[in-house]
Amino acid sequence: MAAGFGLKGPRGWAFRNIDLTAGPGSLIAVQGPSGSGRTCLLLALTGRMKPAEGTAEVGGLPLPKKMAAVRAVSALAHVPGVAELDPALTVGEHLRERALLQGRFGGSLRALLRPRRERRAEARALVDGALEAAGLDPESLPKGIRTSVRDLERLEALRLSVALALVGGPRLLAVDDTDLKLSDEERAAAWAMLRGLAAAGTTVLAVCSEPPEGGKALGEELVLVRTGDRPAPAPEKAASTTPVTPTAPVTPTDTADPADPADPADPAGPTDAADTAVEGDSRPADDGRAEGHDDEEGAVDAFAETGRA
Repeated sequence: MAAGFGLKGPRGWAFRNIDLTAGPGSLIAVQGPSGSGRTCLLLALTGRMKPAEGTAEVGGLPLPKKMAAVRAVSALAHVPGVAELDPALTVGEHLRERALLQGRFGGSLRALLRPRRERRAEARALVDGALEAAGLDPESLPKGIRTSVRDLERLEALRLSVALALVGGPRLLAVDDTDLKLSDEERAAAWAMLRGLAAAGTTVLAVCSEPPEGGKALGEELVLVRTGDRPAPAPEKAASTTPVTPTAPVTPTDTADPADPADPADPAGPTDAADTAVEGDSRPADDGRAEGHDDEEGAVDAFAETGRA
């Protein structure tokens, strides 16, 4: 839920006056042209950017008061410059890294002290479930789990990004540029995947240039939010005239001058996400590749069968 939600950067308002109501398990499509504040809205609603006005609530957590808590229950699938795939890594390496990070930072200390067999089984179950939900079968890729990200098709890369985000079991999943560089058939497949996630109970926030099916709802759960809209100019005042005969002279007082159109309420242009600092990226501080610590053996072993470079 959001009311009068707005975010301002150094160049002006990225977006403002956003009103949104969506229940758990909704599919929210954020539509607008590039540069209209779509990504900023996505980052603000997931607790990564601090709003300047209005109120919002995610899963009962108010923004901006509980930004850290909102980050803990949300995940970014694909957001350029914030959450991206590494083209030099393989699919298996991405999945193994994500499982390691989840095992190290996503659970309690008690979970880390469980037997290795239990931790290994849990890590494998999390990854398998995320891949299934995202509709990605590693065995169907050219080199299986050893396929490099740079060799993936756009839809396959999107599915992998979504699967990695789902490993942590978020309540809110955010995806940027959902339909970028996708054919009509691929777009339909991507929206079908996101709709399936929403039907399973995960609230999905997806930025797009075109909503599903040209703007028609994919069921009652679709919520459409548009960015970049400006108030329409005020209509000109109707001219007042006095009926005259063709020979009668017309004086300047017979017709009133039309009023000038009203200026938009927000003269400031849109700003990009890069103009406002992103707070609290969900990725842990040690961004180095995980290296087989003792408390991570379970997650490492979980991928022994699927291939190690």
